[in-house]
Order: sequence, then C-alpha cells, then structure tokens
Amino acid sequence: MSDIDIEQLEIAANRLKAIAHPLRIALISMLQEKEKLCVTDMYTKLGIEQATASHHLNILKINGILVCKREGKQVYYSLKVKTLTKILDCINNCNTI
Repeated sequence: MSDIDIEQLEIAANRLKAIAHPLRIALISMLQEKEKLCVTDMYTKLGIEQATASHHLNILKINGILVCKREGKQVYYSLKVKTLTKILDCINNCNTI
C-alpha cells in the first residue's frame, strides 16, 4: 500500500469545495462549451453582477481550476484541465440512475 499524501488530499478537497457552488458550476459549464470566455460574456449570460462573476472566477483560479489571460482590456478565462468536466458529467449522470 502506498503512502497517503495528505497535502495532495487537501488540494483535492479544496478544489472540490471551490467547484461546489451553483454559479461556479455554471461558469465551468460555460467554459466547457467554449474554449475561452471574457468576464463580460459570462456575467451577462448568467444575469449577475460583474463583481459577483469576478469573485467566483477568482476562487476557481486560486484553486487551479481556471487560468486567465489579459488581451487588451478584456480578461479571458479558460479551464486549466479540460478533463475536470468529467467530474461534473459524472455528478449530472447520477440523477439518471
């Protein structure tokens, strides 16, 4: 049996906590459909305030789920790891069991 890496378990738990919010799941789902999106596109589509979108995007970025890149005046976000969406697919499929 291999040694348990407590630090890696903490990182994984924090990432799952970061995902576990309806707006953050919506943001991730939007980024699953498009390679990258700017903040304006996301908060407009979700019908929320810019500050709210930025707050949730920052939580996802801090936890290593998203990356961002500034292009002119716009900040574009994308998923750091595309396979992350498999977790959401798995959770969504639990409803059909």
